[in-house]
Amino acid sequence: MQSFAIELMAAELPQTTSEVMEFHLHLDVIGVIAALVAVYEYGIRRLAEHYAPRGEVVVTRGQRIAFYTGIGMLLAVSSWPIHDIGEGSLFIFHMVEHMAFGLFAPPLILAGTPWWLMRVLTKPILPLVKFLTRPIVALFAFNAMLGLIHVPGVVELMLRSDLAHFVIHGILLITGLMMWWPVISPLPELPQLSPFMKMGYLFLQSLVPTIPASFLTLGDDPLYTIYETLPRVWGLSAHSDQVIAGLIMKLGGGFLLWGFIAWVFFSWWNEEQRYGAVDRRQRASSRS
Repeated sequence: MQSFAIELMAAELPQTTSEVMEFHLHLDVIGVIAALVAVYEYGIRRLAEHYAPRGEVVVTRGQRIAFYTGIGMLLAVSSWPIHDIGEGSLFIFHMVEHMAFGLFAPPLILAGTPWWLMRVLTKPILPLVKFLTRPIVALFAFNAMLGLIHVPGVVELMLRSDLAHFVIHGILLITGLMMWWPVISPLPELPQLSPFMKMGYLFLQSLVPTIPASFLTLGDDPLYTIYETLPRVWGLSAHSDQVIAGLIMKLGGGFLLWGFIAWVFFSWWNEEQRYGAVDRRQRASSRS
């Protein structure tokens, strides 16, 4: 019985580049994505009349675009060919999956979910959500997960077990949502950090990924020996593959996080300027 369960979990590693590039339909991924979309649309179409505030737009066009961009990103990186190449040949594509699940899709999903719908979804577990989205807890959990998925043994487990791969990516998405929550919280009960604290929080987040990225880019030998045994699509060596993956992590993650820091700073500065101008006009009118 135990050996049967292991066989069910085991992923058959490809032996040739043709096997790597062979089309596969990932029904598990499609099922999860369809469920997320169904919950979102059911909430907007059926729950809005009971929970959305009167006179407020149920969902904006921008929110829909953000949500479906995030969901589409998850579907793209979890399907053929990105997932298959990452699992059977190149760590670069595996890194792209990690970046999408942890850094790029979560803020889009949070920004795309109306606050009233998020309140409905989180109400049964609100105390747990409050704890998990505390900045220190969220930052630690996400970066611990980010470090874990780059441990050689865990990488090999993900390649050899479809179930482990699925579960680990699910946990990465959840911790990604936790990490982004203090920056893009849609709930009044769990307010966002102040602009200054947001910038400090994102600065800290930008530092941690440089550690695994440095191991990947500066190492003289491949860190993940399992990738040396896999067929090499496009003839890219395991070491070059690893270096490029590290650069994607360092530069892609850094660009995103520092872009958010710049956006927070300039939004804060514009708001201060606007309030300052209003205050000056009020003082001028009171003197006259």
